Amino acid sequence: MFTNNDINFDALKRKAYNGRWAAVEDGIIPLTAADPDFRTAPAIEEGIIEYLKDGYLSYGPFSGLPEFKKNVAEHFNTEKHGHFSPENVLAVNSAAQGMFLVASYVLSPGDEAIILDPVDFLFKRSVEAVGGTVRLCPVDSITGAIDFEKMISLINPKTKMISICNPHNPLGKVYSKDVLKKVSEIASSHDLWVMSDEIWSDIVYDQKEFHTYSSVSEEAKKKSFTVYGFSKSFGMAGLRIGAVLCNDTDILEDFTEKSNFNSTIEGVSTLSQIAGSVALERAKPWYREFLAHLQSNRDLAFKTLSQTDILTPNLPEATFVLFPKIENGMSSEDFTQHVLQQGKVAVVPGSERWFGKGAEGHIRICFSTSQEILEEGLNRIITSF
Repeated sequence: MFTNNDINFDALKRKAYNGRWAAVEDGIIPLTAADPDFRTAPAIEEGIIEYLKDGYLSYGPFSGLPEFKKNVAEHFNTEKHGHFSPENVLAVNSAAQGMFLVASYVLSPGDEAIILDPVDFLFKRSVEAVGGTVRLCPVDSITGAIDFEKMISLINPKTKMISICNPHNPLGKVYSKDVLKKVSEIASSHDLWVMSDEIWSDIVYDQKEFHTYSSVSEEAKKKSFTVYGFSKSFGMAGLRIGAVLCNDTDILEDFTEKSNFNSTIEGVSTLSQIAGSVALERAKPWYREFLAHLQSNRDLAFKTLSQTDILTPNLPEATFVLFPKIENGMSSEDFTQHVLQQGKVAVVPGSERWFGKGAEGHIRICFSTSQEILEEGLNRIITSF
């Protein structure tokens, strides 16, 4: 199901943007944006077609279809130790939008938010978009360990929020229940909000246990938002579908109103919500096969890069990206340009623009493709030097 023969390259070259096949020149292998090269699950395609058969495309409830909310809540409760009801779920236009909405709700201009460093660029951008100031908390680029002493030292009267990425992009770290409890203790003692981006929480390897942030303590429940999306685990980035979860229904109602998801100003396509709902209800057998394929690709990429002296790979516990360290003295940008020009492979530089200051000296490689494409891409990187 996940071989080269299962990839429609003509479709990808027409449709796969954001640094992937439709956005690069012919002959270049894009191991860039975290988007699968495979078509989405047949059950999802069938669910969308079924919904369309009667020809009605009417308004849905502004905050989300009941079946969507129910399936998201149940998914978190059964797979991630969550304690959510459907009333704790708001449908939004992607996890990325969820992050921006949370920042807008929590922060006023001049307020500060603590984010991890390195981490995906959207954390910084969402804070700055609402006039907030980012404070960087270092994370060990090998182990993913959070520097809690530094985190505490960054807190001042202007601090309003701590944002975490779990599993971590780009390090692939899954934070344990104990680590998350430590975050909740720090946040609670300073009366801070916590935003937990859990878009990668379905792509976890070796049957490692995952705890959604709000499940780890009563303190974590009280003043937190969880952000979730379907683009990674079910290949639905173009449908723009995600969710914001909050255990306090009064807070979520206020959040919904202030985010304009209580009228036709905002709201998510019903087609997208049906796709997300069907994904969780009927597409998990496909997803489990996809996850097994990704774990095999992870192991292959780690083994291949471990045999070179150009890059030192990490072994991610989750996600479908690697974040190897550059060992030949080149900067992240120079390395990326070299492998693009000499090897015809596109990767993401570990630059401040994409991941923060702590990312320099690394590149990010996406491996959600076929084994054949991955092997060819890695071989091109290695032989380009």
